[in-house]
Amino acid sequence: MNAHDIAKYAIGLLKDTGAQQYSAQAHTSRKHEFNVDGGQFSLLRTTIDNRLDLTLIKDSKRGKELINEFSQPAVLAAVKDCLASSQSAQADDAWEMTPGPVKEFLDGAIKGDMDKLFLRTQELLQNIQEDYPNVMVEQMIVAHQQAEGLYLNSLGADYTSREGAYSISLMFSGHDGDKTSSFNGAGLTTKSLDIPFIELANLRRLLSDAQRQVHTVPAQGKFEGAVVFTPECAGEMLAELLGTYVTDSVMLDGTSQWKDKLGETVVDERLSVSSSPLHPDIVCGERYMADGMLSDNFDIIKDGKLTSFMLSSYAANKLKLDRCANTGFNLVVDEGVETAKEIIKGIDRGLLVSRFSGGSPASNGDFSGVAKNSFLIRDGQVAQAVSETMISGNLGRMFKKLRGISTERLEDGSSLLPYIAVDGITISGK
Repeated sequence: MNAHDIAKYAIGLLKDTGAQQYSAQAHTSRKHEFNVDGGQFSLLRTTIDNRLDLTLIKDSKRGKELINEFSQPAVLAAVKDCLASSQSAQADDAWEMTPGPVKEFLDGAIKGDMDKLFLRTQELLQNIQEDYPNVMVEQMIVAHQQAEGLYLNSLGADYTSREGAYSISLMFSGHDGDKTSSFNGAGLTTKSLDIPFIELANLRRLLSDAQRQVHTVPAQGKFEGAVVFTPECAGEMLAELLGTYVTDSVMLDGTSQWKDKLGETVVDERLSVSSSPLHPDIVCGERYMADGMLSDNFDIIKDGKLTSFMLSSYAANKLKLDRCANTGFNLVVDEGVETAKEIIKGIDRGLLVSRFSGGSPASNGDFSGVAKNSFLIRDGQVAQAVSETMISGNLGRMFKKLRGISTERLEDGSSLLPYIAVDGITISGK
């Protein structure tokens, strides 16, 4: 049975359980994939993934079940397990589903051109070999994924979706004799093969940086300075900020320091952050949520003010607050007024950080970890690459007064992110 037939079969079985609300989402994806290891093609394969997600709410108790087999006996057993999980759950009136229309979604490159994808992959390997001879591509996965599905719930939501996209994920490092840089990675998603991969996202900058990061110097001493996060790393730091202050878990357990700051200024007034799966530069963004609500873009922070928490319907009901308009992390950050080079020109001493490795921040926003694939900033210039260096600070404080936001933004198909420069970071070298 295909995804449409299995979803319709499942929704009928769920109705027979006597649940007040229920949903079935069947999804099939087909991925055609090239793998490259050590600069050489190593694998060509096609994988098919089936997924059926069942949810029911009966007597205010929610049950869930997820299976990957599309057969009637498997679905019948899954519905029984879903009902049993609800019967063992605690009653909670905050669970709910959302009414919806009948709607069809088409997005991206639904049918992939595998011949052209292979040629673009060969071209990328050749570009790297010719333009960045000291970079070793340790692994690259290039794929086209096509997906289709059907979502149904008892309140009328009926969503058919078909989408497809090309994706690239690569891991690489710089080499010079027996010297090597720390590994780095890059990834992007695109609907089109019209532009060579080397020109997309920030691949050229990352590959060039890898060559320069083979030979490093240690940061000297311990000092407080400025840090410029590249777009890739800025996205990671923003995700940590939002996870610490505005998501379900920290709001439900009451540890968020922003829990009473809706509508107030919480960060620098130049910073605006939205979650925008429907933005034209986002590839195959979320179109609906698991409870049946249609997804939309929404501002999390606008001109420094907290405009929305990132709450699911369950958390919003528990807290008596508004839910957010999507469940994705397609972050779009408004561009600034200076180029990254102009921002760096005003920094006497600091770091340009491309990758950060650290544990989860404390509930108050304190963080510490290792700055990797990074460069010293000295007298307004990007200087030598540095060996792994500890940095620490506080998420809330460092976003409160920014040094700058760049005009350039990384567009990788899943987000739009600028360089973000902050002050007051403790940098610990030798």
